[in-house]
Formats: sequence, C-alpha cells, structure tokens
Amino acid sequence: MQLSKLLQELDSLLAPHKVKDFSPNGLQVEGKDTVSKIITGVTASQALIDVAIEKNADAILVHHGYFWKGEAYPITGMKKRRIGALIKNDISLIGYHLPIDVHPTLGNNAKLAELLDIEYEAGLDPYSDPSIAVKGRLKTPLSAEEFADKIERVLNRKPLVESVRGKNIETIAWCTGGGQGYIDLAASQGIDAYLTGEASEQTIHSAREQSIDFFAAGHHATERYGVKAVGEYLAEKFDLDVEFIDIDNPV
Repeated sequence: MQLSKLLQELDSLLAPHKVKDFSPNGLQVEGKDTVSKIITGVTASQALIDVAIEKNADAILVHHGYFWKGEAYPITGMKKRRIGALIKNDISLIGYHLPIDVHPTLGNNAKLAELLDIEYEAGLDPYSDPSIAVKGRLKTPLSAEEFADKIERVLNRKPLVESVRGKNIETIAWCTGGGQGYIDLAASQGIDAYLTGEASEQTIHSAREQSIDFFAAGHHATERYGVKAVGEYLAEKFDLDVEFIDIDNPV
C-alpha cells in the first residue's frame, strides 16, 4: 500500500481537522513510499522503535507521537536517537492523538466502554464537538469496590480509587489518559462516578467535596485499545500485516 494512500485513509477515518490538538496528527517522520508491515503501539518510545526495526516494519502507528507543543525544538539526546533510528531504517512514524481518543467506535473512550460494559450516552461537554470526555451508565450498577475489581480484572491494573458516595454506581463519565481535569464537569452534572487514567493532587479533593466516586486506572492502561483497534481496521480493510506491541508502562 502506498504511504500516501494510507495517510489519506487514516485522515478520512480519524478526522483530525475536527479537534484542536497538542501535537501534529498524521505523518511525523517520513519513511519508505510503500507500506506492508505496520507496528502499532501507545507511545513512540525507543523500545517500540526497536521492535519495529526487529520486525522489519515499514511504518509505526501510535497514539503518542512527537513534536508536542511547548517541548524543546532541538533534536538532541533521546529525541535524536529515536528519530535517527527511524530515518536510518526508513520507517515512517504516524501519530494521532485526540482523534484516536474520540473516534466513536475505534477510539480509546469507545473501546474502554466496551471492555467495562459502559453504555455511551453523550459527550460530557455540551459546548465541544467532539467532546474529549463522555458520559453514560453502567449496564449493571456496581458498588465502587465491585467496579474497581472489574477494572483490575479487565485492564490488569489495580486502580486508584476514591469512594465517597457509599451507593451503587449507575451513571458514569470517563476520559482515557490524562483526563482528570474533567471531574468537576462530571460532578456539576450530578454523575455518580468519574473514570480516567491519571490523578492530580486536587482530584481527590474534588471527589470528596463534590461527592463523586473517582477511579484512575492508568494513562497507558486506559489507552491501549484505540490504536490497536485502528490497526485491526487497517489490517482487515487492506490486508496489511499489522501487529500491536504493548510496551508496558506502570503510569
């Protein structure tokens, strides 16, 4: 498959023009013109690049790529080693950040909901389309302890839990990754619980003072599934060799 055609397909599928992001979406480092083997992963770490080289991949597709707003411009040190390895081995790096979070069927929020038996209802922010955080309800109401056990079982990650309500959870809002800042918006709508990847110091106070159960299940653990789903979509539609590599990260 031509690299240009692959990029056109991904842009059509993920619609990066619809979201204001913190990094460029699409091709970040250009490799060979033809793509037959793709490695997918959460972050374009050196470990993922090394696997791609070992497996003779033509391209890497990730959720967390390079060139984030506010980072230093010089290509030195770790950045030089990563980009140098891609260029030396003629491997393209393709990254989609928020577009992979918000895709209605293949995105991180959508896939996490499937795994945890959550029914999607609407975006959490009525003034944002698409909304980065979303809301819905558990298919079966659970206590905070039962829901935490389910998260640990399904994601293989023990979540940080702040249980304050003492009642079963019915309604829930969620945002994968570093979405802890949306807890106040969820609380303002009277939602029972909020689920994300990370927690900040003030998040716990927000949960306690606004009576909303809070769960942080890990940035990496909540964002493994979107890029994997996008890769599986490409493999099925274009008969490409696509392999998801999970480089473990405890955060």
